[in-house]
Amino acid sequence: PLVGDRHESVELPVIEPSVARESVESTGRVGAIAYPFRVYEAEIEVDRPLLSPRKDRRVISVDRSRRLAVRADTLPEVAERRVEDVLVLPGELSPAQADEKAEDAAFKWTLRGSVLAEAPEIEFARIVDGYKLFWLAERPDGDVIVDSVRGEERPFDG
Repeated sequence: PLVGDRHESVELPVIEPSVARESVESTGRVGAIAYPFRVYEAEIEVDRPLLSPRKDRRVISVDRSRRLAVRADTLPEVAERRVEDVLVLPGELSPAQADEKAEDAAFKWTLRGSVLAEAPEIEFARIVDGYKLFWLAERPDGDVIVDSVRGEERPFDG
């Protein structure tokens, strides 16, 4: 079960949804769950013998509630929004722990694409903190959770 703080109404820095809560099909109410994310734009420089250094850029998204680091396409836009009837999940990772997880992910992804003579130099050019909203919808064949940014749905076994 999800454990967090339930709010009737709260101001949060939110990653802009592409799917509005009102547009989600449901036979009942549509709940909201806010997951804390920290998203990084990492600049990576790899020294190469006899060649100039290779520079790369990666966007890394760390879900601070589920402790996951995944690749992202772009750094998201975040805006303060009032969210009604929402369960706000706590960050299980501190900002420093999320930084470490993002750096580890950047290092591993760089290893997959290069043979390294030494550790790459990794710098975070930009960091964005915000909450990603998921809509929880009641349906006759079972509840679903909808990613408000990507629009993807999956069964909710909460």
